[in-house]
Amino acid sequence: MNSVAKPHPKKLGQLAATAICGNDITSSCLYVSALTITYAGQYAFIALLIVAAVLFLFRRIYGEVVGALPLNGGAYNVLLNTTSKSNASVAACLTILSYMATAVISASEAMHYLHSLVHALPVIIATVVVLTVFLLLTIAGITESANVAIVIFITHLGAMALLILMAGWALITGGLEIAMTNFSAPVRGGGLGVALFLGFSTAMLGISGFESSANFVEEQENGVFPKTLRNMWSAVSVINPLMALMAVLVLPLAAVDANQEALLSHMGLSTGGRWLSVVISVDAVLVLSGAVLTSFVGVSGLIKRMTLDRILPQVLLKENRRGSSPRILLLFYLLCLSVLFITNGELGPLAGVYTISFLLVMAFFALGNFLLKFKRARLPRPEHATPFAVAIAMLAVLSAVYGNIKLHPEYLVVFLQYFVPAFLFIYLLLHRNELLQYLLVVVNSFLDSMRRLALISRLHLSRKIRQLSEQEFVYFTKGDDISIINRVMMYVEENEITKRLKIVTVLGEGQEVAPEFLHDVEVLDRAYPDISIEMVKLRGVFGPALINDLSTKWNIPTNFMFIGSPGDRFPYRISELGGVRLII
Repeated sequence: MNSVAKPHPKKLGQLAATAICGNDITSSCLYVSALTITYAGQYAFIALLIVAAVLFLFRRIYGEVVGALPLNGGAYNVLLNTTSKSNASVAACLTILSYMATAVISASEAMHYLHSLVHALPVIIATVVVLTVFLLLTIAGITESANVAIVIFITHLGAMALLILMAGWALITGGLEIAMTNFSAPVRGGGLGVALFLGFSTAMLGISGFESSANFVEEQENGVFPKTLRNMWSAVSVINPLMALMAVLVLPLAAVDANQEALLSHMGLSTGGRWLSVVISVDAVLVLSGAVLTSFVGVSGLIKRMTLDRILPQVLLKENRRGSSPRILLLFYLLCLSVLFITNGELGPLAGVYTISFLLVMAFFALGNFLLKFKRARLPRPEHATPFAVAIAMLAVLSAVYGNIKLHPEYLVVFLQYFVPAFLFIYLLLHRNELLQYLLVVVNSFLDSMRRLALISRLHLSRKIRQLSEQEFVYFTKGDDISIINRVMMYVEENEITKRLKIVTVLGEGQEVAPEFLHDVEVLDRAYPDISIEMVKLRGVFGPALINDLSTKWNIPTNFMFIGSPGDRFPYRISELGGVRLII
């Protein structure tokens, strides 16, 4: 890891943080209105209002989880602190796939809109250019990225407000004939209930981006995160239902079906003329490009957290002087390019990856909230989501997953084609120590026939295993009984690659460690022969200063230090402890 001190990047304020993730979620109105009308017809706005209600429940769910564990990583972070690394890695894979699909789809769709204005534009080459521009922008630093995001976000909100006003004026001056015809038409899908369910399932795609703020919460100023949730919810709850309602009030349903690819642009043409259609198309280019920025910023925070936890190679952690991680961003950029060229710009296959991965990430966040309530009940948090509300939110998301698979069974197949290799890769990295040991056995079997090559390979593998296993970990204890320490040992043995663990107790004046506790540690040291336990007694006060001092003195990163769940009287927030993890 890079030990050179760097100036801490400036934290993001409310507008900047909202703009980064808001461009993704508010760009959904460009496609979700048409998709929802396809299945729910004239009642699409009701389906979108139901989505807004579900998202309102998720405001509390996200607020509780990130308020209790204000660290980058989103669903990965909460599962890491409540279950195992393997379970957390599933959520991480889903999140990365969601960001990958979002980046490629958004960049390509933006260039398709631009192609409608400039017909000579080569879409695939232009898509590569967009991805490259935002790669360079995020490498330049999150502050510079935020400034661009703010301009795009404000421009987009203004364009949407203009379109709604023009549609309203067209309704007032043109009469209600089209609206009355649309609302007197038969309900699609065989009944109102079915139509609303299918419309709701499709409309849930319109909240993609809501999860992004949790993936870069450490880059936000204190108190900003819940405001980003409120702002995103407000924007999508107003724009999406109102846009769908105005569409069925001023456009025949047949015209909506015929212009699904660019419904809002067509709506601008019908209500304001060519100039408004061009404005909406230009806005679509900008805001969809802004969604690419959301993907780069969100995935950077997530992968950096995974790398700090030694799931991914440490070489990715190298930062530039602006505080960004170019190697992480370049890795994600190359992944996006490979997918773009493999699919040859055909976005249908990626739709399945995007749909299922995003919805499952939301479901994992609700699951993480449940686990936080049960396993970390004493952990302070600024707000609480009721278990009933969490259950309803999770059921709604899983229903949307079912609805989308029912509508597009091929989505599941395509999703698995991407998810299974991605998770297998992460799984192998998680268990690379055992894999290296197996390789060492294989190399030894060739020792007689290929002695020199085997010796070199064995030396290299042995050195790599030793490097992985020498990383020391720390558990801070208040004098827990043997069952608690045993659970710590089980967690470390199952989730971490190490042979050394310091059990540290911080004592105040006049305090001493109970002889029974020292005896218990000795028993566990014998019970786990593969892990050497060192008991450390310190005088002082447990807190951020002590943790930082020990991290520097022992050369142990703070995210390799563990504690049990603190109670309500604990004077610090988890975020103030520098990344210390909760495992008990």
